[in-house]
Amino acid sequence: MKEVLVIGAGAAGMMAAIRAAQQGCKVTVLEKGRGPGTKLNITGKGRCNVTNDCDVDTLIRNVPRNGRFLFSAFHGFTSQDAMAFFEELGVPLKTERGQRVFPVSDRARDVSGALRDRMHRLGVRVISARAKEILTEEGKVSGVLTAKGERLTAQSVIVATGGLSYPTTGSDGDGFRMAQSLGHMVEKPRPSLIWLRTREKDPARLEGLSLRNVQVSIRKGKKKIYEDFGEMVFTSQGVSGPVILSASAHICRKLPEEEFDLLIDLKLALDRETLDKRVLRDFEKNINRDFINALGELLPHKLIPVVVERSGIDGRKKVHEITKGERERLCEAIKAFRLTVVDAGPMEEAIVTSGGVKVKEIDPRTMESKLVPGLYFAGEVMDVDAYTGGFNLQIAWSTGHAAGMAQGEER
Repeated sequence: MKEVLVIGAGAAGMMAAIRAAQQGCKVTVLEKGRGPGTKLNITGKGRCNVTNDCDVDTLIRNVPRNGRFLFSAFHGFTSQDAMAFFEELGVPLKTERGQRVFPVSDRARDVSGALRDRMHRLGVRVISARAKEILTEEGKVSGVLTAKGERLTAQSVIVATGGLSYPTTGSDGDGFRMAQSLGHMVEKPRPSLIWLRTREKDPARLEGLSLRNVQVSIRKGKKKIYEDFGEMVFTSQGVSGPVILSASAHICRKLPEEEFDLLIDLKLALDRETLDKRVLRDFEKNINRDFINALGELLPHKLIPVVVERSGIDGRKKVHEITKGERERLCEAIKAFRLTVVDAGPMEEAIVTSGGVKVKEIDPRTMESKLVPGLYFAGEVMDVDAYTGGFNLQIAWSTGHAAGMAQGEER
């Protein structure tokens, strides 16, 4: 019976272990953390966004780097396959806004528990141990050496150690180190899906203010790097929220060495001409009031003094004295609320890691190393990361499935 070792009992590792066991392999999972599924239990704020109910092309579009590498894996185990898999395990699912799929119970532990139960029923052995080194003989994988000096033999080793985000769950970069020791190149890990730090102090004044249906653009000079609309929130040091997290995926590898312009359109539904007409109507209602007291119907209360300052108009100026040119400056401050992104938040606060084992050295069909026969990778340890919305977990399911199924192939 073929022996397979899986390093890491996260989403990708458990899926790989299940599929390898179903291929008739003797599977042992090494987990150095508190137990299988620790990180999975806190995903989606404890609800677990299992996947996104979309087609493969949409999955690939939501992976900003190396999406095409996942073409075979996504086709081999689609979002719909993942949904059917968990329903079969006894986890009823529901689809919410943005095609995001969650367990009906809203409990991530139901997902991790179902995976643990399936591994147990298949005879997968889970041991508490830290892998120190992947052993090879004559250039092929031969097993794993644990931190306590125990040598475990295997014909295949699947590395599913995750990245560097949420280090308290056991993701501390072990997989990168072991891959490098066997000759693999690793793209420098950076925090992704993370809040962004700005040079300006305005976000601190606006801390806690959430905005819906705003458009966010990231630019470098005249080049537009990212643009989308959605929800965001100001924080004590910058900006966060779903649309900001997705934006971070496009620039995280260049921070803090480079800076980027962040433009927020606070009134996306109104073009500048329509916004000016709206401002005029509000001014007519408040013709004799101070400018700063005439914007209550247009902007959130907390935002008004900041926008007034950015417009360069004296807040105590009477509305009837404001010129067309000043109105244009007000509209500019609203339609292009500009901030300078100087860094991302720390790795320990990131949802995922950007970077990892370079995919050009991995077979996209089987997830096997092109350098070391018998060595496989699955999940976040590879240089693949996606936007929020269930896409990162789908990467884990699909690549774990591919690596596990490959254990049944004749070599």
